[in-house]
Amino acid sequence: MGKISFQDIKEAVKHAYISACRQLPEAVLKKFEEALEREEKPLAKKVFQVLLDNQRIAQREGLPLCQDTGIPIVIVRFSRDYSLHRVEEAINEGIAEAVKEGYLRASVAHPITRKNTGTNTPAIIHYEWVEEGSALEIWLMPKGCGSENMSKLAMLPPSKGLSGIKEFVLRVVKEAGPNPCPPLIVGIGLGGSFERAAYLAKRALFREIGKQAPDPEVASLEKELLEEINRLGIGPLGFGGKTTALAVHIETAPCHIASLPVAVNLQCHSARVAKIKFL
Repeated sequence: MGKISFQDIKEAVKHAYISACRQLPEAVLKKFEEALEREEKPLAKKVFQVLLDNQRIAQREGLPLCQDTGIPIVIVRFSRDYSLHRVEEAINEGIAEAVKEGYLRASVAHPITRKNTGTNTPAIIHYEWVEEGSALEIWLMPKGCGSENMSKLAMLPPSKGLSGIKEFVLRVVKEAGPNPCPPLIVGIGLGGSFERAAYLAKRALFREIGKQAPDPEVASLEKELLEEINRLGIGPLGFGGKTTALAVHIETAPCHIASLPVAVNLQCHSARVAKIKFL
């Protein structure tokens, strides 16, 4: 059985978390560049140029991309070949050190007293069992809450069907307007149960931007929803334009015959993700 040291996990998480707060994935930057070329309104073009400039400055100066360095969302994917002793402690210590060393804003507080933990921890940690191989992966997302606050979940009756799903998703994006700092990535969880749909919507945001779902029907729905969302005309930062969303990602799970859970988790333009893989 493989065993990775506490120190190795902590250090890898720390460096990956700092990097994620300063550097957007190349696929996201490519979408920015494509949108810059596609937009016709001068203000929309200006917004995308500012976002690209912001990336360059953050990387050059070693600064966070956004003042909201988020709440840490973590997915740990592991196989039976790995021991996970003290993994949560290592992850949380790595993030806490990242906040201090990377000069990241501490944004996590007690829900009632609002006392700040001072470390952006504890992280929200999910686990996934991986049957194949012997890899241990840790996925990190510093999730800004301007977009998180605009997310919603509905327990639709199955009779609403595909049209009901689309209507709900479009309503969520339209009502959110400029608040989640578009252009967005729209994560959607379909099926499962109340809590499973919400997790699937979050997990969808970890997918490489623009990579389609493997199920052709789901991929078709992603494409259709992206087109309809962009027809809303909200545009980058809500100033109007052709690009309200960069991508729609949908994850699904079988659900009860009497229910149709639909969750929409919005991600802002600062779509920060890092993935660590231990072999």
